[in-house]
Amino acid sequence: MTCFIVHACAFDCAPTHGEPNNMTCEPIEIYRDIFVHDRPLMDTRAPIEYSKGSFPLATNLPLMTDDERAQVGTCYKQQGQEAAIALGHQLVHGEIKAARVQAWRQFCEQHPTGYLFCFRGGMRSQITQSWLKESGLDYRYVPGGYKAMRRFLIDDFERQMQQNSLVVLGGHSGNGKTILLNELANGLDLEGAAHHRGSAFGQFVNAPSTQINFENQLAIDALKINAQGFRSFIVEDEGRNIGASHLPLSLYHKMEQAEIVVIDDPLGVRLGRLCQEYVVQMHQQYQQAFGEEAGWHHYCEYLQQSLFKTRRRLGLERYEQLSLALNQALKTQARTEQVDGHYAWLEPMVRDYYDPMYDYQLNQKKDRIIFQGNYADVKAYFTHQADAA
Repeated sequence: MTCFIVHACAFDCAPTHGEPNNMTCEPIEIYRDIFVHDRPLMDTRAPIEYSKGSFPLATNLPLMTDDERAQVGTCYKQQGQEAAIALGHQLVHGEIKAARVQAWRQFCEQHPTGYLFCFRGGMRSQITQSWLKESGLDYRYVPGGYKAMRRFLIDDFERQMQQNSLVVLGGHSGNGKTILLNELANGLDLEGAAHHRGSAFGQFVNAPSTQINFENQLAIDALKINAQGFRSFIVEDEGRNIGASHLPLSLYHKMEQAEIVVIDDPLGVRLGRLCQEYVVQMHQQYQQAFGEEAGWHHYCEYLQQSLFKTRRRLGLERYEQLSLALNQALKTQARTEQVDGHYAWLEPMVRDYYDPMYDYQLNQKKDRIIFQGNYADVKAYFTHQADAA
């Protein structure tokens, strides 16, 4: 029922709202439509499979729980396919089956243009679709399932790295590189895909992406840019790793050879952006996620632990000074809600830690710099380039 997957031969769901019909479209056309147009997806794989990686708009509504899947898998290995199928139906029947079908129906009714999928578009998809039909609802499933969609994304991304050009956007911390990337139609936000900003202070409130989710999101973002007619991408200057995620080698090697455009804003402007991003916004996000009291605790812990990660490069004495300044700024913020006190540790952190480190890195590739200016100048440069293309 789960551990043995057979390929589906017929795709008999009726199309809705003019979307591709499983019976008439090539699978690759279906995959492209799903990702370019953000079709909702119902992932019927077990939670443990989903947790390792899925797609941005996928909701996990499994046919079987992890425990049920494990039991069926053991049965399949020991007694064969027929016994495993029988056990699967024994485990998922009656009220359990009814509850799962009801959850599937709710999803399908809320998302009539979506699809369901399992690992290979085999038995789990067919059973889910069959039970939905028994309840009076037709719904499409993805031919080839998760495996085929993932392969499509990997292959398409590699193709784009071979065929399309790339420009790297550089600049010191606080120059607004990520902000600008998201204002440009062909900006590819690597940090957004990784769900991490790539520095000691780079974690988000929620967990970073798994490697699979990072690669899937990155490929989907590139696919959407390409679908708009762009044949070039703009990416932020990054190392091989962003948090726990590592860049696909095809992208990283292309970045190593790409031309570079550098944003160069004054330190005061940069500090204002950093304070807004790492202090004001992170405080707000932690409170939204955990509530006022617990959110404050998590926010303070985030700043203190992030600073702690830099202690070796800073040196113990410098770290102690900045730690005292940070704790004082937090006390002031808690008492008055004012955040200006954070500049006392932010400025030396940027000036003495991040700037020298990036200056050294940028100097290694200075021969590839083709334009340099403040935020407005760089935005105008890219806008002109897009208009001239």
